Amino acid sequence: MRRDLQAEQPWTVMHGSTDVKRALLVGIDAYRNFPALRGCVNDVRAVDELLATHEDGAPNFGCQLLDAPAGVSGDEFRAALTRLFAPGADVALLYFSGHGAVRNNDLVLATTDGTDVFPGVAVAEIMGMIAKATGLREVVIILDCCFSGAAAGVPHVAGDSATLRPGLSILTAARADQPAVETGDRGLFSTLFCGALAGGAADVRGRVTISGLYAYLSECFNAWHQRPTFKANIDRAHDLRRCLPSVPDADLRRLPELFPTPEHELPLDPSYEPSVPPPDDKHQADFAVLQRARSAKLVEPVGTPHLYFAAIESLSCRLTPLGRHYRLMAEQRLL
Repeated sequence: MRRDLQAEQPWTVMHGSTDVKRALLVGIDAYRNFPALRGCVNDVRAVDELLATHEDGAPNFGCQLLDAPAGVSGDEFRAALTRLFAPGADVALLYFSGHGAVRNNDLVLATTDGTDVFPGVAVAEIMGMIAKATGLREVVIILDCCFSGAAAGVPHVAGDSATLRPGLSILTAARADQPAVETGDRGLFSTLFCGALAGGAADVRGRVTISGLYAYLSECFNAWHQRPTFKANIDRAHDLRRCLPSVPDADLRRLPELFPTPEHELPLDPSYEPSVPPPDDKHQADFAVLQRARSAKLVEPVGTPHLYFAAIESLSCRLTPLGRHYRLMAEQRLL
C-alpha cells in the first residue's frame, strides 16, 4: 500500500546511535504529455522494501513514497524535496524512476503535469536546494530515467569548480545520450539495483555502499547496453544497507591471532577436522573460522584445492590478498 506524504508519521530513522536517514522514492508511470510507463511505481515500491530495513530487520532509512497511480505533479515533487532536505537529517537519499529529459544542458525529472517546454523538476533546481540545506552530511541521488547521466554534468552540481559538493553521490541508470530500458513491469536498472541491495553488492561484512552498488551494476551491462554512471565526492563509503555478513566480525578479529604475520602459513593436521577422532575442541573451533573465511575467499589451502584435505594431509593454509586486508583491519582495531 502506498504511503501518504500527508500522513502524520515520522520518516526519519536513527541509524545506529547517531545518523538520521531519510529517503524520498519517486515513481511516476502516468504522464499527460509523454508516453505512459509501466514499471516506475513497481520500482520504487521494491526499493522501499529493501531500503527501509537492513536484512536482519533493523530499521534503516525512513522512506516516503511518491507513487500515486494518478501521477505526481511538479508542485508535489518540490514539496517532498523540501521536506527531504529540511533540517534534522544527517543523510538524505533521492530515488527517481520515470521519464528524464535534457533541456538547456540540464537534466529534468519529468512530472505528470510536465510539458515539452517545462518537463518537470530540473536537477539544477534540486542541487540548489541541497546547497541551502543545513546539517546534511551525505546526499545520495539515484536516477533511473533516460539520459540520467546528464545529471553529473549539470553546472550547479559543482558550483564554480569541477568537484562535487562534499558528501554528494550521483548514481544513474544510463549515460547522458542513452535511454533507460523497461523490461516487463520493471525498469532494468531498478531490478538489478534491488538485487544489489539484497546482497549482491554486499562486502564480506555485509555492507552495501554506493560505490559497491556501482561496481556491481557496471558489471551487469555489456557494451551494447545502457551504461550506469557514478560520480561522487565522499571521504568514506557509508552503508546504504547492511546484509548478513559472509564472515562475522568476531571471526575477522581472530585473523591476527591465527596468522601472526600476513604471510604466515598456518599448519593444519587431522585434529582440525571434526570427523576425525579424538575431538580437539580448540582446533575444531579454529577450523570453523577458517572454513567461513575460506568460503569468503579470505583463506586458501596450500598444496590442495580443499581445506578438508589440507587438514587430513597435514598441510597448511594462508591468507589471500583479501584476507590480508581484513587481517590488517582487525590488527588496527578497525572492526
